[in-house]
Amino acid sequence: MAVQEIWLVRHGESLANVAAARAEAAGDDVIDVEYRDADVPLSPLGEAQSRSLGQELADRGIDDVPVALWVSPYLRAQQTIEIALGAGGLAEPERRVDERLRDRELGVLDLLTLQGVRNRHPDEERRRQWLGKYYHRPAGGESWADVMLRLRSALSDVERIEGTERLVIAAHDAVVMLVVAVCLDLDEPTLMEFARTHAVANASLTRLRRDRAGAPWVLEEFSSVGHLDDDEVTAHTGRKDDEHAR
Repeated sequence: MAVQEIWLVRHGESLANVAAARAEAAGDDVIDVEYRDADVPLSPLGEAQSRSLGQELADRGIDDVPVALWVSPYLRAQQTIEIALGAGGLAEPERRVDERLRDRELGVLDLLTLQGVRNRHPDEERRRQWLGKYYHRPAGGESWADVMLRLRSALSDVERIEGTERLVIAAHDAVVMLVVAVCLDLDEPTLMEFARTHAVANASLTRLRRDRAGAPWVLEEFSSVGHLDDDEVTAHTGRKDDEHAR
């Protein structure tokens, strides 16, 4: 039995999402967050989003077939899936925490708003404009191509999973976007156009499916938030070097 479905979950709204939106609105250079990226927790709204997600997963019968669970090591992703499984009354599959599923690292641009990048690192902003997000690697950080490389490594392990039909991955917006890109074999222009017109909302669900091992993946659903009330939906697509805030 091979994995035939990948369900991708973005974490719920985090305290860093809230701080980034506040800093952008205030015109600040720096996002005021007291945690390192790996330790940023969910906001109260993020916890509520995660509970709604859990009910949706239960309603969809996520565990009607054998399920594997891979999770980013970052706290906000861990909290999201724990709350969701609890709210849905779902038994947690064996959890694999994989550092390759961590959020994109922004290096010197971390904790800066778009204005902050322009004011404090104008050379990096010029490089980003010249190279484009796909290839631009901020000092100490990663490009999208870098993240795709580690995700290709992680996804190669899918073929070694035995006795499982459905893989659930709880991670970050960049990871969701780029897992889709790897599975669909999107080139730079196609991915950039897709990213321009699509955003990964907090606590959203994205699904990929294939008929059998080795068959091409098909995107069945992207960033679904039908399980969230209107006032719960948050995309947090604040522009920095990356298209999306944490």
